[in-house]
Amino acid sequence: MSLLDKLDAVAAARKALLPEGVEVFGTPIEEVYSSTEARIGDHRILFLGTNNYLGLTFAQECRDAAQEAIHNEGTGTTGSRMANGSYSGHRALEREFAEFYQCGSCIVFTTGYQANLATISGLAGAGDIVLIDGDSHASIYDGCRLSGAEIIRFRHNDAADLEKRLRRLGERSRSTLIIAEGIYSMLGDRAPLADIVKVKDAYNSTLLLDEAHSLGVLGETGQGLVEETGLLDRVDFITGTFSKSLGGIGGYCVSNHPQLDQLRYVSRPYIFTASPTPATIASTRAALKLLREGVELRRQLWKNVHQLYSQLKELGYRLGPEPSPVIATILETPQQALALWKGLLEQGIYVNLVLPPATPEGNSLVRCSVSAVHTSEQMDHVGKTFAMLRETIFQ
Repeated sequence: MSLLDKLDAVAAARKALLPEGVEVFGTPIEEVYSSTEARIGDHRILFLGTNNYLGLTFAQECRDAAQEAIHNEGTGTTGSRMANGSYSGHRALEREFAEFYQCGSCIVFTTGYQANLATISGLAGAGDIVLIDGDSHASIYDGCRLSGAEIIRFRHNDAADLEKRLRRLGERSRSTLIIAEGIYSMLGDRAPLADIVKVKDAYNSTLLLDEAHSLGVLGETGQGLVEETGLLDRVDFITGTFSKSLGGIGGYCVSNHPQLDQLRYVSRPYIFTASPTPATIASTRAALKLLREGVELRRQLWKNVHQLYSQLKELGYRLGPEPSPVIATILETPQQALALWKGLLEQGIYVNLVLPPATPEGNSLVRCSVSAVHTSEQMDHVGKTFAMLRETIFQ
């Protein structure tokens, strides 16, 4: 097989699954009207497939901050954080994140993917162990591979299985990095953080928690699962992203361990990537302030979550195990999932289609992302559309 033949195989597999002319992955969004509405082709659609949990992409404070930063500092830094790419805004955002989490220090990265890539590969290395939840995000897997550490998976959300694997490691548990997520991106379920922390402490291991989908969503001030469970001081490292509740792009890691700052000198993804633009940093700083003050936004978000989750459950759809802003409908076959995705789009609702191997246990998913700025009427329309499609597609 030549170098390019494997890509031809991918194209053939896509063609066999997807109807001609249906652009499922990377659907072009022609115009964006608000945090919840846009245009695809000739159709006005309702966004239900973004991670815009607090609806801050159109917040006036964020847009004003970004525009001012472009005017004052230009469109980009044209350099890495280790060269010319650390502006005063980057350092200010790091201080603000550290203060938000009551942690000693923070590092800001260019993307959330890079935050995991850089943090994991900087913390772990050859001779170390990384114990990861089996449903971990691709950025976690890739960070582990880059680290050169031995990778061991434990069963999803199974602290007993985690404990068993640590017990087998013996003294090597002390050089083990455990990784879990606040809310998992495919099925929307939380990690059993209290149980994981208890096991971590018993074996003197180190714990990294990815709060990408739980930042702004869980906890009174939006810190995430660490705040909801009261375990902030028991988690060693917290990573997350700006591209969901903060409505931008970028990532971070916070910790009370003084060694965090040394990652700047050993993490290749940090050293060799251009830094976030001034506009991104400025809008993120404004969004973080809104997130901290966003108690009402979180209340509205969870009201919308419970409304849609209960509607779909009553209709008989198989869903993820618990309500969260990630509401996954689990289908038996890729063809069923595609039919539901296409039917929703034809009715003006954009969601995400997720197919194996990117899904847990080989399931096919239609994945909804609920926002605080969805109206009750929009949620009701979504529920009625799912009801109509269940009668027409699955009978």
